[in-house]
Amino acid sequence: MSMQSAKLPHAGAPTLNADALHADARRESFGLLALLSPGLLLVFAVIIVPIGWLFWLSLFDETGSLSASNYARFFQQPSYIKTFLTTFKVAFAVTGACVVLGYPLAYMLSQLPRRAASICLILVILPFWTSVLVRTYAWLVILQRKGLINSWLIDLGVISQPLPLANNFAGVIIGMTHIMLPFLVLPLYASMKTIDIDCLRAGMNLGASPAATFRQIFFPLSLPGLASGVVIVFVLCLGFFVTPALMGGGKVIMWAMRIEQTTSLYSNWGAGAALGVVLLAVTLALLGLFQWLLGARATGVWSSR
Repeated sequence: MSMQSAKLPHAGAPTLNADALHADARRESFGLLALLSPGLLLVFAVIIVPIGWLFWLSLFDETGSLSASNYARFFQQPSYIKTFLTTFKVAFAVTGACVVLGYPLAYMLSQLPRRAASICLILVILPFWTSVLVRTYAWLVILQRKGLINSWLIDLGVISQPLPLANNFAGVIIGMTHIMLPFLVLPLYASMKTIDIDCLRAGMNLGASPAATFRQIFFPLSLPGLASGVVIVFVLCLGFFVTPALMGGGKVIMWAMRIEQTTSLYSNWGAGAALGVVLLAVTLALLGLFQWLLGARATGVWSSR
């Protein structure tokens, strides 16, 4: 009898330990929630509340009645669809141009010595110190019919008539690419600098050529930085206003310009809010698709290995 009573505390010990561990886990969760609460409240106040207010405002027409006419207008008026497609066409074109120009630049910076790379990074960041409006007007001076580029080409005898480089789609792409390029180079450069050089040396020691080493090792490892830069550039392009308004010459109307016209010129806040909600929904859907494609590609790469 005494032996059984001596074993009873040991039999209940695992239960007591489990309860204590669960209590510690709950206390830790409450502590983390308390630490995160200021940030969560800030996100709620700055992001969730404005988006909710925007969606609520989009449900009312010009008379203040609850209606879906603001969303129906998007499908009824061809101008809305045209500007919507133009917005994404510009965003995709600028993002592609930034990738073509930014990836070689970031790769070159990652291969330079630390001091030389720091100097070159200063040159990459330098445009941030100048206003977007000033840079856009500078591009207008350079690209207009009597600008620097056309004047030089005519003086050299390369062309006889000025090239249409401003006040059109090409001018918008050139101006926005210059502004957005650092947003892709910086995260891509940071990702490339974290790549272990020993991985590249191991690939070459196993007989891979420099091109194969870059294609099979360096490029896949740089994809997270490239994906981050692409997302940043693409999202910023969708809401860009100043450069398309000036470089487009009124011929390239983007979604942000349409929202500005709807709210300021026609004072139709419901329709403007609906345009913002549609743009947000389509952007989130495209970002989700991009993340799924990136995850599927990463899974395929690792399964092939």
